[in-house]
Amino acid sequence: MQFIDLAAQQKRIVNDVTARMKKVLDHGAYIQGPEVKELEKELSAYVGTDHAVACSSGTDALLLALMAMGVGPGDAVFTTPFTFIATAEVVSLLGAVPVFVDVDPVTYNMSPEALETAISALASGDPAKHPLPAPCKPGKGDKVAWMGGACPVKPKAVIAVDLFGLPADYDAINAVAARHGLVVIEDGAQSFGGEYKGRKACSLAKVGCTSFFPAKPLGCYGDGGMVFTDDLNLTEIMRSIRVHGQGGHKYDNVRIGINGRLDTLQAAILLSKFLVFPDEVERRQAVAKRYAEGVAASGLYVVPTVPAGYRSVWAQYTLAVKKAGQRDQVLAHLKDQGIPTAIYYPKPLHRQDAFAHLGYKAGDFPVSDDVCDRVFSVPMHPYLEAGEQNKIIAALLSWKPAA
Repeated sequence: MQFIDLAAQQKRIVNDVTARMKKVLDHGAYIQGPEVKELEKELSAYVGTDHAVACSSGTDALLLALMAMGVGPGDAVFTTPFTFIATAEVVSLLGAVPVFVDVDPVTYNMSPEALETAISALASGDPAKHPLPAPCKPGKGDKVAWMGGACPVKPKAVIAVDLFGLPADYDAINAVAARHGLVVIEDGAQSFGGEYKGRKACSLAKVGCTSFFPAKPLGCYGDGGMVFTDDLNLTEIMRSIRVHGQGGHKYDNVRIGINGRLDTLQAAILLSKFLVFPDEVERRQAVAKRYAEGVAASGLYVVPTVPAGYRSVWAQYTLAVKKAGQRDQVLAHLKDQGIPTAIYYPKPLHRQDAFAHLGYKAGDFPVSDDVCDRVFSVPMHPYLEAGEQNKIIAALLSWKPAA
């Protein structure tokens, strides 16, 4: 049994993929070929934004957005600790400071209320209101230098994450950000194809970013990503940054940039995959529904919740045990039954060694600490047959908590 069955998808589209790849090999425009522009046009129309910038990964999508907005040293960027490291990594790469904000215990996405509190705490330099990273909280005798307690690191942006395919609460998050003059970036690495109150994921903030890593809902056969926005000026800056800060021609460099282009072959593959993507989204809904119907009534697990007006694209199907110590028991039981599992994510970012310099500790973000100890994911993909899924459900239901 496959956790994610990419082979089944490939069999469905192999002829179209082969034809598109051959076309690229024939025209030989391996970098910034016509398929890249075609993909940008197709996906921006699907998402509902005016512009799209294809790039080399979901990580670089976030990096392009932050660089285009001028994020750098002295800036604070608010984000969640319950996500993949790339979300906060790009902040640190630019010399800015990640300020973590706890998640909602039901959706696992950023809590708008916690965001409001975090912004207030940083503005006043008061870690008693909300945990702050080391550069944003005074040490002994530092308050005078902070001009009465104001933190020298200034709020600049918010990166909200659409975890497991479910969009965050953008009406609330955008409203909080607007009150404080902050820009919002949607990390839609897992949510491309999802919806929020009638709008598509990746169109829910000033900038939306996604990933085409092979295991994503829409994935290529390597690395890839895309940025979506209605802002033409930001689009032009990101297109420049994507190619080493290019200006009017290849050897005209008007800013510092990166090598962040999407390969033409990957764009061709994504165009082929996008043909079946809407159908795959519907198939994911059916798989998620079967899981919920099969598992929820048992009371053994916390099943995912999709609020009214939202639609998850189910990048993962993530359950939670009732008590932290039970997860190892469940995983061992499922392994014995031949069921593959994964844990997204076993350690929150505020406790990762890479962010130790921020001075956060266990317990600073209790919801994130808790769910990291309880969640686990079971197979989820559009080609999961009912028979296989019934086997997974039966294995889940046959586990009995230790006394």
